[in-house]
Amino acid sequence: MEDRQEALIRSILRTYDDSAFRGIHHLGQCSLPSYREVVEIVKDLYELTYPGYGRHQKLSENNALYHVGHLVDDLIVRLNEQIRRAMLSTMDCSQSFAVGHSNDMAMSFLEKVPKVRELMASDVQAAFDGDPAAKNTSEIVFCYPGVTAVTLFRFAHEMHRLGVPMIPRMITEYAHSKTGIDIHPGATIGRRFFIDHGTGVVIGETTEIGNDVKIYQGVTLGALSFARDETTGDLVRGTKRHPTLEDHVVIYANATILGGNTRIGHHAVVGSSAWITRSVAPHTTVTIENPRLRYRDGSPIEERQIDWQI
Repeated sequence: MEDRQEALIRSILRTYDDSAFRGIHHLGQCSLPSYREVVEIVKDLYELTYPGYGRHQKLSENNALYHVGHLVDDLIVRLNEQIRRAMLSTMDCSQSFAVGHSNDMAMSFLEKVPKVRELMASDVQAAFDGDPAAKNTSEIVFCYPGVTAVTLFRFAHEMHRLGVPMIPRMITEYAHSKTGIDIHPGATIGRRFFIDHGTGVVIGETTEIGNDVKIYQGVTLGALSFARDETTGDLVRGTKRHPTLEDHVVIYANATILGGNTRIGHHAVVGSSAWITRSVAPHTTVTIENPRLRYRDGSPIEERQIDWQI
């Protein structure tokens, strides 16, 4: 058994030297950002965004100053370290450049907290106004996965705009793992955005969403196709690949909307399971044709027309 174990270890180590495996190991280089530490940072950002709802619930105006001061002091140091690691491991930059810019990026990011809180206040209110099952806003903050995913997206988006590498994707993928909602940090999302139920929602990198938009579970805002360079055959990056949703749009469950040139006009409604690859005019309702259900219960097949209403 010891011989087999030694042979196994040597077999694994040989793959570390094989160029075919170079893309899946990170040996002899600077430290990558710590996923565990990024998650802990996210939890503290949640504390700043929703004071009294997190790990420290006995907060008041008297001790809030100490609480926020402690969190900010700690976050500056930890963000600085993780941003520095991300820059050194993914960018062609020197140690001095990374050290010089990571602290400024950390501070600039934390200065966005008031903006994120303002946006999330509008999002939480939109969830309450849009869901008759909600009893109060505390229930929404505690229990609604759409609010969790959008909160973490908004922080990741601000970090993405500052040019921080890797960490924004780590944040949104953490949100994805917790909620089943996948929002790329590069997407642009307006105020009063509400994802109801949420599981299976996908929002691509170049998606643009206006104000007062509501989407349901299983919705995909994706790319229709991927352009390739005519010479190299490589994917062309940095182009508009995902759709635009104007203000006051509603997208029902499992609808799929694809393409960078696809625009859903303001006050439009897209029904469940619709497949959209071209633009929809404002104030338009789009639904699939009425389906038929077939019942098999031992008697002859019965077909019944079903009315589907938005």
